[in-house]
Amino acid sequence: MSADLTAPDLATIEALAHAARDALGPPWAGPARDVMIVVEDVADVQMLTDLGMEDPYELTGLYDGIPMTQKSVLDMPEGPDTIWLFRRAILDEWVDRGNVTLAELVTHVLVHEFAHHFGWSDADIASVDRWWE
Repeated sequence: MSADLTAPDLATIEALAHAARDALGPPWAGPARDVMIVVEDVADVQMLTDLGMEDPYELTGLYDGIPMTQKSVLDMPEGPDTIWLFRRAILDEWVDRGNVTLAELVTHVLVHEFAHHFGWSDADIASVDRWWE
């Protein structure tokens, strides 16, 4: 085993997230590209406060935007719909699980956040993310 291994960085998590988004099939692939993906080490204090959370390691992802099922032409967006992924929380969950690849976990978190964006049901999620099987 190589002694020079390091934890996956922000760019690695972002690349896995983009690959997962690119793998979404129709009709989701096109609209999914309109959602910005941002990867940070942990959620900031304001995000945690808004969610009533204290431990940043409990939050692996967050959707920030107006779900497509609630959008109106009259809406004045404050910014782009964004999915936030939090590297340290994802890595902690990955290590704790020990039975999934990092790509599988990032895909699962991303799909869960897209579920908020698209207004998906549990059946919709299961058709995109086989995690539930």
